[in-house]
Amino acid sequence: MAAFPYKIHTVLTDNGMAFADMPKNRTGPSRHFLGPHIFDRVCIEHDIGHRLTKPYHPWTNGQAEGMNRTIKDAIVKVFHYDDLQSLKAHVLAFVTAYNFAKHLKALRWKTPFQIICQAWTKDLDRFKIYPHHLIPGPYT
Repeated sequence: MAAFPYKIHTVLTDNGMAFADMPKNRTGPSRHFLGPHIFDRVCIEHDIGHRLTKPYHPWTNGQAEGMNRTIKDAIVKVFHYDDLQSLKAHVLAFVTAYNFAKHLKALRWKTPFQIICQAWTKDLDRFKIYPHHLIPGPYT
């Protein structure tokens, strides 16, 4: 969250174990004893609202799955990696190229970074840091 340039006010997640307890465990005496789910604790600590999607409604999951598929098709299905470090380095290089160099039709042929910089010039209050500090360089 420190590196993300926008102030995060709400997070929408699915009902997976990483984000929420099972519905039957969300209320009752055990919830009072254990407290909120760890993801909710982080959201509360940073004053972020946490909303859950309705179960069995797949239309709320398309964007994340599409990006995961893009990364998988470009990296995992094309190359073999000898160790986890080389895989991590290639994923980082791909995501960096995607964010700083790939012109996307949905963004009117601009890069995601260009859109963020454009938003920064229009409304400084929505940001926590100057987005140009995110550009990879020799000292990052």
